[in-house]
Amino acid sequence: MARIVTFLFVLLAGIPAFADEDMAPREGWKVYPTERAFDALLQNLTAAAKANKMIIVTQAGPTKAAKARGIEIPENRVLGLFNNQFAVEILRLSTAAMIEAPMRMYLTENADGTATLSYKLPSFVSAPYADEGGAELADAAARLDAIFEAIALDATR
Repeated sequence: MARIVTFLFVLLAGIPAFADEDMAPREGWKVYPTERAFDALLQNLTAAAKANKMIIVTQAGPTKAAKARGIEIPENRVLGLFNNQFAVEILRLSTAAMIEAPMRMYLTENADGTATLSYKLPSFVSAPYADEGGAELADAAARLDAIFEAIALDATR
């Protein structure tokens, strides 16, 4: 019996498990479920970022690499958005806070084939640097909160 249990454990340990729940709200995040498919939401997000004067400076996602390894996972991608105006301003206020740039938006494919856009609020991400950056950093983060919300609303309409 112990051999069978050990065999099943070894066999099942090699099978990847993936969270089957859709992205849920959490502290410091905004979550926008949509009726759009992943690719359509990605296209909308790209256009919305540009329209709101933010540049997508990074993109990363494990889906294609996993597929090349024979593993099927839901689509997901992290996009880093920023612009040089904010980079220069934040760097002047807190060298350490620049570790958070670019700030990210996250696209996830839901179990039903729709997609969700979510992100950590820039003010939430910037909070650990408040003592160093003071009220000016809080102001920059609040302006980024508004821009990220505008991008999310534009992308999810």
